[in-house]
Amino acid sequence: MKPVNAVITKVVEETPTVRTFFFDTSFNPEPGQFVMAWIRGVDEIPMALSYNNAITVQKVGTATSALFKLGEGDSIGIRGPFGNGFQLKGDHILLIAGGVGAAPLSPLAEKASSEGLKVTTLLGAKTKEELVFRERFEAAGSVMVATDDGSFGIHGYVTQLIPEQENYDRIYCCGPEIMMKKVLDKVEPGKAQFSLHRYIKCGIGICGACCVDGLRVCKDGPVFGGEVLKNSEFGIYRRNECGERVRV
Repeated sequence: MKPVNAVITKVVEETPTVRTFFFDTSFNPEPGQFVMAWIRGVDEIPMALSYNNAITVQKVGTATSALFKLGEGDSIGIRGPFGNGFQLKGDHILLIAGGVGAAPLSPLAEKASSEGLKVTTLLGAKTKEELVFRERFEAAGSVMVATDDGSFGIHGYVTQLIPEQENYDRIYCCGPEIMMKKVLDKVEPGKAQFSLHRYIKCGIGICGACCVDGLRVCKDGPVFGGEVLKNSEFGIYRRNECGERVRV
């Protein structure tokens, strides 16, 4: 698939390290799908779609730093959307978002709310100023917050907000892999879906850079059921940019 030229129409600073880039092109994704964003002359990287026409990006490396230098009127190449999305089921759902993991979950919350589902979100971040899309989740349902430094919500991790008794039909989670592994260990795997972020090169299942025990995150995912991940290398090993298997 050739990239389309996507012109930036607006940039919103969500937090000091996270920005949302809106484009003149709508990609019509299912919540949970991703695109490959090509920053010309730098790199192509996978990005979750946070709106039909936007990606939400955390500044963490060379490519994202280059993207942060762009503004309205600049353009990048976009391929996709790729992968599968979340499978929305039940009447009452629980969303668990850590950091920029809120990006793919926010459109899911809005879709679920529009279809009449009861939505509860557990939202976590390092600090109050690093919370992403809190207002969007609040508009879709009830929200509980945890921050590492205690500046908003409870003082602790988002996993501490998970109730002992699961009164939810389905659970959807996205965030740092170590956090998601802790969620997987606390909930009923068959009721939960997780959106994985791995090093992706091709985006179409050929190169194998994003594999988790033979499953291709870009093609078979990025959303996986907890029952698939429960006894896998998820939360233990990943592959780096050279394809080497390293500990998470």
